Amino acid sequence: MNVPARPRVLWLAVSCFILPVALPAADDAVEKVSKLANEWVKTRAETVRLETEWNSHRALMQSMVDALDQRSRIIQEKMEHLKAKTAEDRGELDSLGKKNDLASSGLVAAEARLKETAQGVIALRPLLPPRLSAALDLPYKSITDPALSVSDRMQHTMTILNRCMQFNRVITASEEVLTLPGEAAPKSLEVIYWGLSHGYALDRAANKAWYGSPGPQGWQWEARPEAAVEVARLIAIATDRADPDFIVVPAKLSHAAK
Repeated sequence: MNVPARPRVLWLAVSCFILPVALPAADDAVEKVSKLANEWVKTRAETVRLETEWNSHRALMQSMVDALDQRSRIIQEKMEHLKAKTAEDRGELDSLGKKNDLASSGLVAAEARLKETAQGVIALRPLLPPRLSAALDLPYKSITDPALSVSDRMQHTMTILNRCMQFNRVITASEEVLTLPGEAAPKSLEVIYWGLSHGYALDRAANKAWYGSPGPQGWQWEARPEAAVEVARLIAIATDRADPDFIVVPAKLSHAAK
């Protein structure tokens, strides 16, 4: 009696029953694993390609980064230099602005003083010897122009003052046409000026002499017939027509001009 053989037959039957069901599931797992392996291989290949490409471009990109960094540093240095330069220029501009303001103020003050001086020079003209006044006619007309620039006004004013100083340093003897008190018409006379202080006019033919000097109403002539001989000798000495000598002629140490 072999009773133990029954379980073996049963196991075989069960095995035969299970096997057909388990095989399809194993094929699916193998297929999935195969797909995953293929995907991994593809991913790895792409990763290797990208790494290789990155490695090939990394040196170029690094050099570009270094170049950009260097350019950035240069630009930064230029910016710092420009900031310093700009600050320095602003300081210079401020300084120049202050100097310009001072110069403008000084120019305004100088122009005011110049106008005052010009007015004084204009007021001086009637007191000048007629010969000098006539010679300065052009600059005198110029400084009365209200549209005249500061520099031109200064130039004409200095011309008048310089000519006056030069005239005052010398004795001037020449012929001059004058209109004198007591005379009906202008006539040509021999005239000698002692600087700006006074002068003498001589009508040699009529044996008349006049003494001229600045007065309250400007330059004025007064008849001095008694001095005609002395004035004639004075003019002769001044023009080298006579030897030097002491001559007594009328003169005033002071006058009423103010």
